[in-house]
Amino acid sequence: MSETKLEEGLATAADRFDRALARLATSVRDLNTRLQRHQRMEVDTQRLVHERARLATELDKTAARAKRLDDSAHEVSRRLVVAMETVRAVLEKAE
Repeated sequence: MSETKLEEGLATAADRFDRALARLATSVRDLNTRLQRHQRMEVDTQRLVHERARLATELDKTAARAKRLDDSAHEVSRRLVVAMETVRAVLEKAE
């Protein structure tokens, strides 16, 4: 094999190697970008999970308070009925 052909072969191999390295570098950058995006999504997901838990707790507390208010309203209504019946009975006796 002549020296010229050997040099051409080496130059071709070096070019192919350089292109392969460039593709590898591009792939590594793309992978790094995807990993960063994935990490941001993980952080966002964790934040949403915590927010959901907080909102669920808040909803439970609000539902319990609404039930207490509803129970109180029923008790007030019952007492008003008793008071009106008492007033009515007293007025009937006064007639």
